[in-house]
Amino acid sequence: MNDFLHRFTAAVLGVALALTSLASLPVMAGGSGGYVSENIAEIDILPGWRQADGSHIAALRIRLSDGWKTYWRAPGEAGIPPGFDWSGSRNLEGVSFHWPVPTVFDTSGMQTIGYYDELILPIQLYPRREGQKITLKGRVSLGVCSDVCMPMEARFNAVLPASDGVTDGAGLIHSALKNGPYSASQAGLTAISCDVEPISDGLRVTSRLTMPRVGPDEVVVIETGDQAVWVSQAEVRREGGTLIASSDLVPPSGAPFALSRSDIRITVLAAGRGVDITSCVPGS
Repeated sequence: MNDFLHRFTAAVLGVALALTSLASLPVMAGGSGGYVSENIAEIDILPGWRQADGSHIAALRIRLSDGWKTYWRAPGEAGIPPGFDWSGSRNLEGVSFHWPVPTVFDTSGMQTIGYYDELILPIQLYPRREGQKITLKGRVSLGVCSDVCMPMEARFNAVLPASDGVTDGAGLIHSALKNGPYSASQAGLTAISCDVEPISDGLRVTSRLTMPRVGPDEVVVIETGDQAVWVSQAEVRREGGTLIASSDLVPPSGAPFALSRSDIRITVLAAGRGVDITSCVPGS
């Protein structure tokens, strides 16, 4: 077994052992859209406001007990990715997330990425029929970790009014939006390229980003948009003004696969700041 496959298997087994050591957390509905898990996490929906363009800004709020964390959309080598099911919702055409800049953790020698204490995750919702309320009904699944990791699931049922007036929690949502990453242009990215090469069990992606330093100890996260594809911790170095990062991508099939450079998303994290580069195609 090669070194990469050994690390991949160890990460999967590490999560599996943690998940089998404890049962899933009980999650109960409370109030109008609030959900509580015994002594560990409280989850609710902040209703937000309707915007002039017809979309609605709301947020998922996750409050965690001391010492517990949850994960970013790309959780790292051993994290548990969050998942959302909106299938019971009404008057909902589409959803997009505005993730705040996460924290990078060292978990038993493996890099994971997420949030301590509290996560306010702004969500932009697009109604099928403008000017009418949106009913959110579905569930969120996520991992929470302290010394061990375990899955939890919360069901939500919240009504978002069509009014554009300010509601309770709006200040928290605005703060979370301000804590988002810079765009590529805001960060001063002037050139980008991605080399994609097959390896025995997937692909290796090497990105080259010409941009100012974000901060000390830059971390680069490469994503494909498919959470089933496991991505190794990036090897990162700088050559002058160019940041170079390389990750191995392993799909469930354990074989090379087709990947468009336009589907490669890159995030650079350092010193509490982030840069979100949504495509590896120059000028996109």
